[in-house]
Amino acid sequence: MAAKKAVLQLIIDKEKIRTKVFVTVAGFTGVTSITMDDKTGKLTVVGEIDVPIIVMKLRKLCNTEIVSVEVVKPPEKKPEPEKPAPPKPAPAKPTENIAAPMNYQNQYNPAYAYPDSYYQPNNTCVIM
Repeated sequence: MAAKKAVLQLIIDKEKIRTKVFVTVAGFTGVTSITMDDKTGKLTVVGEIDVPIIVMKLRKLCNTEIVSVEVVKPPEKKPEPEKPAPPKPAPAKPTENIAAPMNYQNQYNPAYAYPDSYYQPNNTCVIM
């Protein structure tokens, strides 16, 4: 379904009805924008919409007439100009004085071994 722009003429007496119109139209799937001119009473709805269904729903709230329906063409995408390639960085020079690696001792892995009794299950029974 192509995007459409529908202009509807509404006769609205109260602000409460105007709010209901906006809520009703916004509830339809595919609606991308809603604008209303309060002086003329024209409601413009844009999106992938079914205009007769919107008009049927709005006629329950106020007097509604279709002024015009147009198919909206998506804006043409202009080709982007090619960007010049960034200059390549110079290769890194190797360093001559490499510091000796630090003597690192893992603090979580102790150098001493646990006694064998540490790994064996404790078979004592305690009754409380």
